[in-house]
Amino acid sequence: MTRPEPQPPTAPLRVGNASGFYGDRFSALEEMLTGGPLDILTGDYLAELTMLILGRDRLKDPGRGYAKTFLRQLETCLGLAAERGVRIVTNAGGLNPAGLADAVRELADKVGVPVRVAHVEGDDLLARPGWPAGTLTANAYLGGGGIAECLRAGAGIVVTGRVTDAALVSGAAAAHFGWRPDEYDRLAGAVLAGHVLECGTQATGGNYSFFGALDVHRPGFPLAEIAEDGSSVITKHPGTGGAVTVGTVTAQLLYETTGARYAGPDVTARLDSVRLTEDGPDRVRLDGVRGEAPPPTLKAGLTRLGGWRNEVTFVLTGLDVELKAQLVREQMEAAFAAAGRRPAEVDWHLARTDHPDAAAEEEASALLRLVVRDPDQDAVGRVISGAAVELALGSYPGFHVTAPPGKGAPYGVFEAAYVPAGEAPHVAVLPDGRRVNVEPPSATRELAREPDPPLPEPLHHDGPTRRAPLGLVAGARSGDKGGAANVGVWARTEEAWRWLAHELTTDRLHALLPEAATLPVERHVLPNLRALNFVIDGLLGAGVASQARFDPQAKAVGEWLRARHLDIPEVLL
Repeated sequence: MTRPEPQPPTAPLRVGNASGFYGDRFSALEEMLTGGPLDILTGDYLAELTMLILGRDRLKDPGRGYAKTFLRQLETCLGLAAERGVRIVTNAGGLNPAGLADAVRELADKVGVPVRVAHVEGDDLLARPGWPAGTLTANAYLGGGGIAECLRAGAGIVVTGRVTDAALVSGAAAAHFGWRPDEYDRLAGAVLAGHVLECGTQATGGNYSFFGALDVHRPGFPLAEIAEDGSSVITKHPGTGGAVTVGTVTAQLLYETTGARYAGPDVTARLDSVRLTEDGPDRVRLDGVRGEAPPPTLKAGLTRLGGWRNEVTFVLTGLDVELKAQLVREQMEAAFAAAGRRPAEVDWHLARTDHPDAAAEEEASALLRLVVRDPDQDAVGRVISGAAVELALGSYPGFHVTAPPGKGAPYGVFEAAYVPAGEAPHVAVLPDGRRVNVEPPSATRELAREPDPPLPEPLHHDGPTRRAPLGLVAGARSGDKGGAANVGVWARTEEAWRWLAHELTTDRLHALLPEAATLPVERHVLPNLRALNFVIDGLLGAGVASQARFDPQAKAVGEWLRARHLDIPEVLL
């Protein structure tokens, strides 16, 4: 007798998130396990800067290189997860997933909670020839295939290294529903659900432009109810803070993306196909997602030490701020000349934080920031700190600095490279120790920019306009993509969208953000989200680790843009 094929589950898979970065809320793991039912709990601990930090840890001790915080969280939560039947998937393995998997097993023995642990490896490409000299870490962004193999083999905890953030969710969904690698629409839906969850409370009101209308004192972490067709409902545990709205989900969908095609190792998800609808209080349905074959290459993140960095912030109080700034700049440049060595990079920035006739001294003060970089530590050490200190009694009136300058510190550089998908030996190491090779995609599609769709009908109005901040009619969220800044802007109403789509061009963005005036800017139009997405190339220099600007991760560029004034039709205000 022929046995019938097993049918995929019909109940939604409930996937939660308990970490958006290395250092996120320590209690979140326990909160998510005790706050309501879950099937899978994910934790994202990795970012571009984190890989550099873990790389330096590994230099000190080859047995390190993973997020130690996860182990400490697990001490009290391992039993909870086992009692509730929740399986945990995390990229906390960083540069040493096998090491973290072993540490989890040791912890399980110590606390007396049996658990089947598996891990995913193969992302570490440091030994591959051809990387730039001094490369400290080189890791491919793997997909969810290894995670799915581990879960199918009965793992209770799956530890990975560098996989895409969304793969923590899409891999779990693929295992649960038995999706084939070519079921692109289903995979794409789960990838976008994972993208919403990956940054934790950013989906529940954290870092949200219109936070004043929500209670975001302690937002709860998000979860997704993923259906067999790949659609999902984004929500959170009952009684937790924050909110899940179309706006909060839109903001996170735009975060650190580019255009209509959101590429990953397993599937390219079409952001321009997403539909978001309210599905009840704190429930937003995400459906309609279409997927395409993934690109033939994998992104790899490379980090290296870029050199040495130092900074001094001079406080300029009261009158003649510009003249005071000019004096100290000339004095420091003279000190460089006298020392016979000027740092390779010298950047000055005057922040006019001062107010006239101020009632408090701090409010009467501006900040002049000097940042220097050089491959040689000596070039940013004593020559900077000594010169700044020696000016204390012989410079502008009221001379002081925010903190004594130090010896300089190393800074990092992040670069993205691309390798053929088959060059990363994607391997799932199952709970019984068996190793399963995860094959690269059998079909691929070169990534190309999708032509922008037609713009909506312009907003026709005969009424007056008012000079007002853009943020009165639009939200924004921004972040870093290597050396580029990503700024997503969305309109709250259809009328505002009809105005925004025609008003906020790349030329207008250049005018509103003078720091970007000479930089290449790409604009992408996403009508379903009533959104524009801008990529400002080069705004962040060599990436977050290089600390090229005051806001090195571009976290607040979107809010700066919202604070800029335009002539806005009064009918929208």
